[in-house]
Amino acid sequence: MQRRRTKGRIPLAAAAALTSMLLASCDTDGSPAIDTSSSDPAAARIECASQGQVPGSGSTAQQNAMTYWIEQYQRACTGVQIKYNPLGSGAGVAQFLRGATSFGGSDGALKPEEVQWSKDVCAGGRAIDLPMVGGPIAIGYNLQDVDDLVLDAPTLAKIFDARITSWDHPDIRRLNPDAKLPSIPVHPVHRSDDSGTTQNLNAYLAGAASDSWPHPVKKSWQGKGGESASGSSGVVSQVQSLDGSIGYFELSFAAAGKISTVRIDTGASRPVAPTPKTASAGMAEAKIAGTGKDLTLKFDYGTSAEGAYPIVQVTYEIVCDTGNQPETLPALKSFLAYTAGEEGQKALPEIHYAPLPDSVAGQVREVIQTLS
Repeated sequence: MQRRRTKGRIPLAAAAALTSMLLASCDTDGSPAIDTSSSDPAAARIECASQGQVPGSGSTAQQNAMTYWIEQYQRACTGVQIKYNPLGSGAGVAQFLRGATSFGGSDGALKPEEVQWSKDVCAGGRAIDLPMVGGPIAIGYNLQDVDDLVLDAPTLAKIFDARITSWDHPDIRRLNPDAKLPSIPVHPVHRSDDSGTTQNLNAYLAGAASDSWPHPVKKSWQGKGGESASGSSGVVSQVQSLDGSIGYFELSFAAAGKISTVRIDTGASRPVAPTPKTASAGMAEAKIAGTGKDLTLKFDYGTSAEGAYPIVQVTYEIVCDTGNQPETLPALKSFLAYTAGEEGQKALPEIHYAPLPDSVAGQVREVIQTLS
């Protein structure tokens, strides 16, 4: 597929090269398989387009959600074909910017220069970020005889920066007075590859523990020391096999691996566990930071709202506000209206994702109706 193009800021050849480069460095690990064979069809509540082929690519974090959504949508809308290639956020953005896809999936909002480049593929418009699915980034640990562990942002920052090196450290004991904490080394495990999951954890530590985490917010790991592994599946494997280890990954990986997860002391009356419900509450504390039809979210990482989990990753669908391909526009709007609608959002907790807060979902639905 090729979109109508205006005079270019990012030539096709250069964009293709950018895609290839990002494919080599982005987050491409798989996710635990989701069995949707027994799911109820969503046909009754989907307003289907009559036909169309809609290609998308990008974030692996939303891969299981996309698999579910596509299966349910195509069961109801037999004339439409949706294809999603989980290449990683960076590659998804690059493919969209060269007109190879109808939508991209990204765990981070578009950069200003990417918005500028998008005007070449969005004739008369620009690309916008539509939040579609969220999920908690769980902090998983392997510590014999410790079934419940509470940590706060400064303590996590020191652990992942190799400044707390023993599990019986006073800062950990203070947060867990009743736990039998062993005097064994802490083995923090981080991603060796660039990923949106790492970027979001970096953002949380920088936002909630700036005095303890002086590192920039990037997709590459910024802390000192520790073990490394490729992909969330690699971090899970390290945590499972190494006593005294602690790592981070999407909640679905923790659930599939039966890994204990940390409750976060946010200053609320009770520490908060990572669940789809608490992640949705965390997203509800975010503010819309985008302009026009762009709905980029800005998170309050220091929130102490009751029941709000603070380490949340949101995946955006990237589309044109104006200038979408006419032949795929009806199917694109129909599919996105389903995913952002009540029918598409209500199933997410069952597969360890967090649905959008109603206030955000309502705005996303309004924008989708105006796409042209």
